[in-house]
Amino acid sequence: MTMNVETSTPPGTPTPIGPYNHIAKAGPFITIGGTAGVDPATGQLAGPDVHAQTTQILKSFAVMLASVGSDLGHVLHINVFLAAMSDFERMNAAYIEAMGAHRPARTVIGVRELPRPGVLLTMNLTAVTRD
Repeated sequence: MTMNVETSTPPGTPTPIGPYNHIAKAGPFITIGGTAGVDPATGQLAGPDVHAQTTQILKSFAVMLASVGSDLGHVLHINVFLAAMSDFERMNAAYIEAMGAHRPARTVIGVRELPRPGVLLTMNLTAVTRD
């Protein structure tokens, strides 16, 4: 069985900072690459704090997932890359607000540096379509 891989960066999401699209989809499987808390309307960080950036990432994920027939309730796994583990609880608070009762598998990794100044975290995910 062969599956075509479709890639995209839908409108209403941040512009990638490198040579990639945000979304790769093959059959019902979806991956979204590393996404920072950038407001797509302004191209600037959604805020200077981890709560605002986490909220924006998850809003961007919702738009991306909707563009390929999915939603946050169909997320299988999320990776969180935090620049400071001291932001863990504040990230969790914003994460719970956005994810509601859905608790996919998750990994949180502390990182030394992220590619854009002021970025406190990035996330990527794996999901499936609603079908």
